[in-house]
Amino acid sequence: MRIHHLNTGTMCPIGRRFVNGTGGIFQRARMVCHCLLLETNDGLALVDTGIGLDDIAQSRRLGPKWVRQTAPRLDPAETALQQVKALGYSPSEVRHLLLTHLDRDHAGGIPDFPNAKVHVHRREHEMAVLNKIAAPKGRYISDQWQHGPDWAFYGEGGEDWFGFKGVRALGDREPDILMIPLPGHTLGHCGIAVRGKDKWLLHAGDSYFFHGQMQTPPVRTPFVLGIFQRKADMDSRTRLANQERLRLLKSRHGDAVTIFNSHDPVDYESCRCGRH
Repeated sequence: MRIHHLNTGTMCPIGRRFVNGTGGIFQRARMVCHCLLLETNDGLALVDTGIGLDDIAQSRRLGPKWVRQTAPRLDPAETALQQVKALGYSPSEVRHLLLTHLDRDHAGGIPDFPNAKVHVHRREHEMAVLNKIAAPKGRYISDQWQHGPDWAFYGEGGEDWFGFKGVRALGDREPDILMIPLPGHTLGHCGIAVRGKDKWLLHAGDSYFFHGQMQTPPVRTPFVLGIFQRKADMDSRTRLANQERLRLLKSRHGDAVTIFNSHDPVDYESCRCGRH
């Protein structure tokens, strides 16, 4: 399976030292929206979609507070849609959107691929879309799925994957893509495992925010990033437990699995340049 690493939304909050762990306190930090474009046996698939064209055209819907705090670049060229085109593909070739969760900086590109099937954990859909579970006020941007996408849902269970349970996202058509429940950041948060040429990749979404959190012992998270991470958690205890499981996975099977998160620029550049 051919795999492309994409940054589908750069965010530049103030205070680089307290966000990235290096640089000055008045410098702009850099965070990314790390997505994958997969060439599968059933067409193209995106793992997360980042910030979409509609978000850029109507940035107010992202929320003034969120925009002020994260300072997104809002560059149309960074959207998944434009990057798919730049790679020589038609957007209509993207048949599947595999989402770690439905936060605004992960689900923004859903309407840019209106004919794609959207794969998500059932509990995430129940909270974000159906409102069966009360979500924190302003957490989700319902405009991102107002067009009524074709949803596919996943729950717990499945086959064993390095001690985790995973469900084949595309069924038997593509056995090398698994949805791995990793709740905590949101109640229906998932990782997406993809078998590459030499090893597995695990897109861990927002299970952790700082690359040092995967080291053993973990490196202290930059101050502001740590605060943001805790405030964004729906269940911090569960997220921290899953984070520890990911650390153990890396320490025991790092030769077989590369783990990365959604927003850390160090993780992104390591993957993009093949250093993982």
